[in-house]
Amino acid sequence: MKPADRAADDTEPGDLPGVPRPRETRALVGHEAAAEAFGAGIAAGRLHHAWLIGGAPGIGKATLAYKVARRLLAYPEGGGPAGLDVPDDNPVAGKVAGLSHPNLVALRRHRTAGAKALPTKISVDMVRRALDLFASTATDSGWRVCILDSAEDLNANAANALLKVLEEPPPRALFLILAHQPGRLLPTIRSRCRVLMLRPLAPEAVARVVRGLPEPFPQPEEAALARAVAQCEGSVARALAMLDPVTAGLVAEVETLLARAQTPDWGRVLKLAETLAGRDAEARFEAAQDAVLRFVSTELDRRRDEPPARLAALVEVAERFGRAAREAAIYNLDRRPVVLSLFGDLAEAAS
Repeated sequence: MKPADRAADDTEPGDLPGVPRPRETRALVGHEAAAEAFGAGIAAGRLHHAWLIGGAPGIGKATLAYKVARRLLAYPEGGGPAGLDVPDDNPVAGKVAGLSHPNLVALRRHRTAGAKALPTKISVDMVRRALDLFASTATDSGWRVCILDSAEDLNANAANALLKVLEEPPPRALFLILAHQPGRLLPTIRSRCRVLMLRPLAPEAVARVVRGLPEPFPQPEEAALARAVAQCEGSVARALAMLDPVTAGLVAEVETLLARAQTPDWGRVLKLAETLAGRDAEARFEAAQDAVLRFVSTELDRRRDEPPARLAALVEVAERFGRAAREAAIYNLDRRPVVLSLFGDLAEAAS
């Protein structure tokens, strides 16, 4: 499906120029077992009220969730074809893509009209407004579906508000909760969900998704696509980020600086930190994090014959960087100290 035209202030996490959002995407590549699990539950009329769909960013969690929503909303009284596919001419598809179906609510960070930036968290007020859908009967006595993308964005009060409705769900209500790291959610939320973990996509599946993107997405050169697929760890989103020339150049700079981490070029490190601290640099900061993890993994393998204490120091640097990066994301902190500390810690660990 071609990406919908969007207003200038219509932004969500993960948006990429020319790439359809998951709710605009009809085809699900991979994850056949997960789709079959949902299809079997729908066919049997025994669909658990809350599903926790876990896995790395960009592997298809949201695409699967919207595919399930389309199937349920297209046939509110049951029946319909086997599986999760909905005919192309079914009007529900357009309503789901535009989030205009009265029985569907998407709970996600989204920049509202007039706002200067995306909210950093999903607030309790946002959850309560979304849950208004479940305060009345569905318009066609069918299913009501809430898609939460993603659970990591909930603040503490918002998570507790969601928990209350999961504890006493209304009839014919379905909650599809997406999480990049399900283990970080409240245990009480996890215990009320059926957990479905999605594996990273195979390299050929990632390449197939990228090649299948419609215009205006520019088709990449095969060599660039091969490099992106090799580095993306089964994530389409990461592959697409690596195909962005600016991101690819930034990752190359990160890799160059990491290779010289014993004697950091602090001028270039500071420039990198400034670049990654920008308000619109969230995706590029994630790409830089991936580059750091690849570097540490490669170094541990290359230096496996060194004393364990030296290797442990490198692992500790990576863990400290990961914690700092997560805290920066959770609390909307300045990323510059995170980057500067990383290179300082690497230099110290190498001494």
